[in-house]
Amino acid sequence: MPDTDPHTTTPDWNAVLGPYRSPILWKSLWQLASTSVLFIGCWYLAYLSLTVGWWLTVLLAIPTAMMVMRLFMLQHDCGHGSFFTSKRAATITGTILGVITLVPYTYWRKTHAIHHATSGDLDGRDFGDIDTLTVREYLSRPKLKRVMYRLYRHPLTLLLVGPTWQFIIKHRLPLDIPRSWKREWASIHWTNLGLALAVAGMCWLVGWRAFLAVQLPVSLIAGSIGVYLFYVQHQYEDTYWRYREAWNYYASGMEGASHLVMPRLLQWWTANIGLHHIHHIASRIPNYRLQRCFDENPLLQKVTTLTLPQSVRTLWLTLWDEDERRLVGFRELRRIRERISAELEAGAAVMATKPAAVPRAWR
Repeated sequence: MPDTDPHTTTPDWNAVLGPYRSPILWKSLWQLASTSVLFIGCWYLAYLSLTVGWWLTVLLAIPTAMMVMRLFMLQHDCGHGSFFTSKRAATITGTILGVITLVPYTYWRKTHAIHHATSGDLDGRDFGDIDTLTVREYLSRPKLKRVMYRLYRHPLTLLLVGPTWQFIIKHRLPLDIPRSWKREWASIHWTNLGLALAVAGMCWLVGWRAFLAVQLPVSLIAGSIGVYLFYVQHQYEDTYWRYREAWNYYASGMEGASHLVMPRLLQWWTANIGLHHIHHIASRIPNYRLQRCFDENPLLQKVTTLTLPQSVRTLWLTLWDEDERRLVGFRELRRIRERISAELEAGAAVMATKPAAVPRAWR
């Protein structure tokens, strides 16, 4: 059945958020320079640690991966036009950072824009989202496809297999995008060329064994952290999913993007991306203005808040229950299946008493 959402009390978000939208050049340059220096320093320390033991290298790969994560967040701001006022400066910076983060800038910018434009839209589950089925969609699938979906949504797949596939393999040749996306394909090819030159240069400088010993754990850890953050910011119990006729951009941002509360160091490492609901309703706000925006506007504080321990439990929420409007886990399927069966039986009984009536199709 179609959903309806009242939006008569929606505030004027443009007026509320407008003062925070402009990037500040010196702050952007300082973030870029300081993060780059810290990344190089962390990587070099991890390289030196190889003389002690690979166990230490893997430990040092964690802060190094977090610096990659922060560089990606700066690339992310470039893609939204919130890091520089100059589109050319943003494109150059984002393209260079894409070699480090393994994310082709222009390709990612377009697919991520689609994510922002369709987040929470049940008719728009295409690019830039973790695949999510409704309960009825899942139950209507053949057994093999249900098994495949269960495997796909398993935390080990999402956090270990998924990042390796997404960042190391798929981003080199994303065959799911149209050939008509000329600029995006050019971005992919240029990033691959830059990556090949960077890898060749590093192998010449430190040796291929040492390079792989440092870079592989860094890339895998950074990818897993990135996927986890993206997941928990949209996949929680009272998140927002509606069909297009009832979907609302601001409601999807405020109700379908969480406020992930993190310790201050993690908040810095992730460039305030935990304030994800603000980012979704005003993506042109620079990361360094999100906290002030949150603090100064009580309306922005009335959203779903998750702590890190609470966020871990969201990994087991896998299906959207349209009737109860919440994400549920596979363990709840028996109860939901019984409820749906009872509804069908009740509907059939009603129709049996009204043979002339025309049944309404379920959405």
